[in-house]
Amino acid sequence: MAKSKRRLTQQQEFDIMKMVFDKFLWLGFIMIVYGLYNIMMDAVRTGTAWIITGIVVLGLFIVILVREFEIIKH
Repeated sequence: MAKSKRRLTQQQEFDIMKMVFDKFLWLGFIMIVYGLYNIMMDAVRTGTAWIITGIVVLGLFIVILVREFEIIKH
């Protein structure tokens, strides 16, 4: 016998997405701050790499957000 999968309500799905998006935001922010810290400690190349990585993570966040919630400019 195959088990039937449980369906989530829209509110439950939205709450899970909020938690995932929150982690993306924190991860990107921490990477950028760590990069700035490295730049201040005279590790410019390493710091720049961390900042670029943080920007990429936040860019992925924006792409996922736009695709998931179909945000359209009016």
